[in-house]
Amino acid sequence: MNIALNSIHSLRGYRMPGEYEPQQSVWMGWPHRADNWRENGKMAQQAFIDVATTIAEKTAVTMIVSPLHYDQARAKLPDSVRVVEMSYDDCWLRDIGAVYVVNDKQQRKAIDWQFNAWGGLVDGLYAPWDSDDKVAKKMAEINNDSCHRAPMILEGGAIHVDGEGTLFTTEECLLHESRNPDLSKAQIESQLQAHLGVEKIIWLKQGLYNDETNGHVDNLMHVVKPGEVLLTYCDDPLIPQYAISQQAYQTLREARDAKGRKITIHKLPMPGPLYITKEEAQGIVASDGMSRQEGERLAASYANFLISNGQIVYPLLDERHDQEVFNILQRVFPDYEIKGIAAREIVLGGGNIHCITQQIPL
Repeated sequence: MNIALNSIHSLRGYRMPGEYEPQQSVWMGWPHRADNWRENGKMAQQAFIDVATTIAEKTAVTMIVSPLHYDQARAKLPDSVRVVEMSYDDCWLRDIGAVYVVNDKQQRKAIDWQFNAWGGLVDGLYAPWDSDDKVAKKMAEINNDSCHRAPMILEGGAIHVDGEGTLFTTEECLLHESRNPDLSKAQIESQLQAHLGVEKIIWLKQGLYNDETNGHVDNLMHVVKPGEVLLTYCDDPLIPQYAISQQAYQTLREARDAKGRKITIHKLPMPGPLYITKEEAQGIVASDGMSRQEGERLAASYANFLISNGQIVYPLLDERHDQEVFNILQRVFPDYEIKGIAAREIVLGGGNIHCITQQIPL
């Protein structure tokens, strides 16, 4: 107990920076899991290459790759992307990678949250997940950073921060029975405050419709900068997302951030609806945890983009809305380069560009 208290004490003065702040690098993982990525990841790999290559124009990229696929990945990836051999179960670096905090002395530390494959034995997507659970610590060791093991299950995609004391999350995920059933809402807030240096937590009710992560906030909204967010919006009452987005909009509209500011909300259109095709389903090995059947509705969202060193890398998902989203992002981020990446193969795996990346601050 004293060790745990001392460890948390060592985090005083640290905060999780906003994604808009300077980054040293971005980490990703190579897709290969046959029950999640069709044809053993072959189709998704090109999308990951495109994402990594684009990010590398502004920020150093490290790709972790399993020993069996190292030569393949190294041959396909450009020299600008560092390839590191590492064991892992699947490649969602946002959720399995280290979450970093910094202080005003330009020091940083890695937070190693516990991971249970989005639900463990209750409703997890696969087992085992022990290799995934070791990735954050390995990242910290490679970067020569001190690492704090947090006493709580949390995926990086379940939170967004503004860098000035405000954290956004969903009740659907953090209060789900498969995460931390022994912790109350107040205790979860205390853990987030102690480890991430946040003061105010804004709770949205639910995440995106049919999101198998139990409603990660990063698939519903994104922080632009302090006091400003982008939200997946729906104004058609016949679409299941309608009630979720309307409620989230109202919650954000009524909220005040850690500095007492009202929050400016920019609306993002929804792609689709998009569904898994027969051909796509046939390329995936069936499993108990993940639903990859023909006709399954994809949890597709334009909010699932990455901000990195003056660049926005966003998913191209629906030609009816891709240009509209570009225009919105260009308006909201006037000084950024906006790059779109064909990302259907990523969303087929259950997430998108934000989910497959994890930034490390300077």
